[in-house]
Amino acid sequence: MAYIICLETATTNCSVSLSRNGETIALKEDARNGFSHAEKLHVFINEVLDEGNVKRQEVNAIAVSKGPGSYTGLRIGVSAAKGLCFALDKPLISLPTLTVLAHRVSIESGVIVAMLDARRMEVYSAIFDSNHTQIRETQAQILDDTSFDQYLAEGKVYFVGNGVEKTKTLINHPNAVFVEDKLPSANEMSLLAFNKYKISDTEDVAYFEPYYLKDFVALKPKS
Repeated sequence: MAYIICLETATTNCSVSLSRNGETIALKEDARNGFSHAEKLHVFINEVLDEGNVKRQEVNAIAVSKGPGSYTGLRIGVSAAKGLCFALDKPLISLPTLTVLAHRVSIESGVIVAMLDARRMEVYSAIFDSNHTQIRETQAQILDDTSFDQYLAEGKVYFVGNGVEKTKTLINHPNAVFVEDKLPSANEMSLLAFNKYKISDTEDVAYFEPYYLKDFVALKPKS
């Protein structure tokens, strides 16, 4: 029996799941606009453990969404995950955020473009086939009206994530399907984390860092 706590904080969705052998048995999340991670994350961790009737020492591993995504959100999630691993002496599992996001869509054919909003007309994106196998690397991508033309010419392209809104303003193609109001969730992390746990695919807790993809650039406040 393997219990895993999964933390997803890469976007405004503060999401925590508790899974048993890859199946989510408790889920708490808040996807409202604005970041509530600092206030909600540890509360949600306690709540999923209580709901699952699982003690902290019974947990077998901690999984965290590693990025790309919000710098602040990722730091909060990774810090919490590492703290739990050190306190409980449990292994750390990391999952690419865009892989987690892609699993929010189930398709029979075509491709999935998982995309998270970055500044201006930029997104963090990766492309997956109908089996959720990644077929194009993760990129910090500037969007224009020719983005994804290669894939749109070949079949349906399902866009998912909070980068969809800006993509809709640029791409008008009959093969484009925009899946709205979907953010990465710890619910989809449960099975992915369990599959990694079974093969001991874990991180060095002391040295693990989020995958930011781009260096942080602080913006000057508007006067």
